[in-house]
Amino acid sequence: MIDPGARSAWRRLESSLRPFVARRVASAADVDDLVQEVFARMHRALPALRDEARFGPWLYRIARSAIADHQRQAARHPLASEERLEEPSPPPDDDERSVARELASALAPFVSALPSPYREAITLADLGGLTQSQAAAVAGISLPGMKARVQRGRARLRKALEDCCQIALDARRRVIACEPRTSPAIPRRGCCA
Repeated sequence: MIDPGARSAWRRLESSLRPFVARRVASAADVDDLVQEVFARMHRALPALRDEARFGPWLYRIARSAIADHQRQAARHPLASEERLEEPSPPPDDDERSVARELASALAPFVSALPSPYREAITLADLGGLTQSQAAAVAGISLPGMKARVQRGRARLRKALEDCCQIALDARRRVIACEPRTSPAIPRRGCCA
């Protein structure tokens, strides 16, 4: 059983070491591997540590050495390092693209029907391409206020779309089909038609 004090010390070490490694390595998987490698090297070399007051610089010297070894290895074997990169997902076929385009073109009336604060938030943050903090600055409200408006606006937009259309999603949550609902009580605003 690991002592709780030791466990928190390891976590503190990892929380300071992980960003150091992540700034120097591109892949998240490589960051995980290197942090583990640094811990293994540290554990093996710990008996040789002469001055405990110099533990921090000693640990980062081990980390720099492990990163340099990793980069040399990647340079010697570029194909092996490329294989570990994430495989891009296959591009959607034309049918999937057309359904997504159709649904995207139908969003305009739904967004315009939202109440003003939600319409502005969705337009800035989701359609305008701004981050929520940038959108908050443009709208002159706090970041938590903008986040709340975006979240509520998305919920209202989703409800309006679901009231109008039956939308089918695949396992990756992409739109694969959109059919108008047959209920005459629900007014259709041009969705899926």
